[in-house]
Amino acid sequence: MSTVVRRIAPPGSQSSLREANRARLVESLKRHGRLTQVELAGSTGLSPATVSNIVKELTASGLLHTSITSRSGRRATLVSLTRQLGLVAGVHFSARQLHIAIADATRTVVTQTTLPLPLDHRHDAELDRLSILLSDMMETLGGTVAELLAVGLALPAPIDPRSGMVATPGLLRGWEGIDVAESLTARIGRPVFVDSEANLAGLAEAREGSARSASSSVFIRVGHTISAGLVVGGDLFRGVNGKAGQIGHVTIDENGPICRCSNRGCLESYAGGPALLSLFPPSEGMQRLSDLIQASYAGDGSSRRVIADAGRHIGIAAASLCNLFDPELIVVGGELGQAGEILMAPMRHSLERTALASANGLPEIVGASFGEWAETRGAITIALDHVIVEADALPFTA
Repeated sequence: MSTVVRRIAPPGSQSSLREANRARLVESLKRHGRLTQVELAGSTGLSPATVSNIVKELTASGLLHTSITSRSGRRATLVSLTRQLGLVAGVHFSARQLHIAIADATRTVVTQTTLPLPLDHRHDAELDRLSILLSDMMETLGGTVAELLAVGLALPAPIDPRSGMVATPGLLRGWEGIDVAESLTARIGRPVFVDSEANLAGLAEAREGSARSASSSVFIRVGHTISAGLVVGGDLFRGVNGKAGQIGHVTIDENGPICRCSNRGCLESYAGGPALLSLFPPSEGMQRLSDLIQASYAGDGSSRRVIADAGRHIGIAAASLCNLFDPELIVVGGELGQAGEILMAPMRHSLERTALASANGLPEIVGASFGEWAETRGAITIALDHVIVEADALPFTA
């Protein structure tokens, strides 16, 4: 974890209280990126006058940056951490693509790239390639990998928070039994933090995207695989072994086909990318989900029906998740999430038919704010979460 060294004020003193208030304000900016002074007062519980004084002090010291914006037609002061605090990297290994982004402390992306991945890619080859790419990207910025404060990494499988390894055998062959964070740290010498792609996409949407105003939310990621991230109060709920939200392996038909997890009739076997693409003969050229989505946009009836059927299956699983978790909002993302209402309208219909109703109605279903970059933004978020910024010093790596 990145940290700093400073003098500790005596507990209970006026100086100690000021330090605590400054730390609370800085932590809120780390969590949310940019906030107005009024929003800072609400998120920290500090008075507007106290927030104003701290912002002036830390802006003068170079830790914060302010600008003028408008909120509800009124002039407001927007506050963020300064960019010169340093850079973090966000990385997303999906089933078929690698996304990398480097961002500053304000979450502003300064460079990014996307590369295709082979099916069944392995950790050793891909982490070697990632270390080279990070070095090249930092070099284009005039720096080195050693200057990164931290790296966040999203993987298409649940991660055990205690061991840092893939939590369930069979879900990500070639990556199992490996402490991925430790393995990448050994290559680049920087702190690395790993979680599942659905968790990190859900974190990004809850902190700064479609679910920002929701007290609790579910991010359902639909692509080559299907999974969900559960967020309460802006923080992830992972479960004991990191397997919370694995709706792709909810049983739809106990006599159905064998799933890659070794069970029968899982949701993923009916609505995951490979299952959907297998419904088309090779002559139709449906090689990737993007081909399916483009055909549906062009009005192809078969493509639209396949996506709608997938939406109905996912909606049934989402209803069970709603009955158990009771979220305020459902955000849909992943490659198939780009199908928009073709997918989400049948999901809503299934949810209305099978979820327990309440006086406040059912959770709203909306699309993701960040599209294919949601997981990478979540990886940036988790990297920044592990960088400690003290109000009287700049961070460095311990």
